[in-house]
Amino acid sequence: MSIQSSKSPDIVRVVKPEVQNEDIVSEISLRPRKLDEYVWQEQMKIHLKVAIESAKIRKTPLEHILFYGPPGLGKTTISTIIAHEMSASIKSTSGPAIEKQSDIVSLLTSLTEWEILFIDEIHRLRPQIEEILYSAMEDYTIDIMIGSGTGSTSVKMDIPRFTLVGATTKLSSLSNPLRDRFWNVMKLDFYEPQDLAKIVKRSFQILGFDNISSEAILAIAHRSRGTPRIANRYTKILRDYAIIGKSIESQSNCEAIFTSFWVDARGLDSLDRKLLTSLIDSFHGRPVWLSTLASVVGEEVATIEDVVEPYLLQIGFIERTPRGRQITIKWEEYIKRHI
Repeated sequence: MSIQSSKSPDIVRVVKPEVQNEDIVSEISLRPRKLDEYVWQEQMKIHLKVAIESAKIRKTPLEHILFYGPPGLGKTTISTIIAHEMSASIKSTSGPAIEKQSDIVSLLTSLTEWEILFIDEIHRLRPQIEEILYSAMEDYTIDIMIGSGTGSTSVKMDIPRFTLVGATTKLSSLSNPLRDRFWNVMKLDFYEPQDLAKIVKRSFQILGFDNISSEAILAIAHRSRGTPRIANRYTKILRDYAIIGKSIESQSNCEAIFTSFWVDARGLDSLDRKLLTSLIDSFHGRPVWLSTLASVVGEEVATIEDVVEPYLLQIGFIERTPRGRQITIKWEEYIKRHI
């Protein structure tokens, strides 16, 4: 499959690992509910199984857990699985959604015994909200201020024993006091194509499509950028093509559809190729600062750093040097093979 031009239509990036609107409906039914159904991350699964079984035997809540890694790798999914395995209910929120101290107090006091509190983007909690979590995580108590001004007093209040499951894409942005209160800190890595193929096959079966060839499934997996969320998104897109009469059974069928929305054999889209070709055409392979590169590409620095770079670094097409971002020989060889 040839490298497509970086000059593509201005369309929504289907390779974005962040949750998009169409994922909310499709992924709910595609997510596994049991730990044994969860693909990949084997060492993490083994550790979680031990921790869950131990908590059940001790008849205590599971110790607090922090998951970190790029978006789309299953942090929310594994949190739901933990709740299912512990036979506990789960409340979900995110760091930006907790704006005031009263928000976190309301959440903590509404929990039931052993319930899972899942906080996505936990690194974005405000410091004053983090402070309330310290005693909640350690002693299952919170301090509530009664009154105002000089006449205010602090009252310690017991809350139900619970498990906090935090998720972050930026472990370094989490404050040390909060990070140290998690008993388990686990990293989620990008998936191998063979493991993503298992997810794609399972998702097609759930959606009622059993006649997809193994070659087609593997072709989808190779384009999913090591990310289950993207794999499931592709599954839904191809399902839609099949519903309107487009054949998706063979590898060539699927590749033709991928070509139509500018995704190549390695999962690179127009923005990836624009960044990579800019490093060659505009800077002739020399290192360049991220802010300069973002200006040339026409994207925000955060978009390049958080959305585009992680996968390109993972597959070895760019590298971070003390002098900036730089293309690698691996990318140059990839261009020569596909032009």
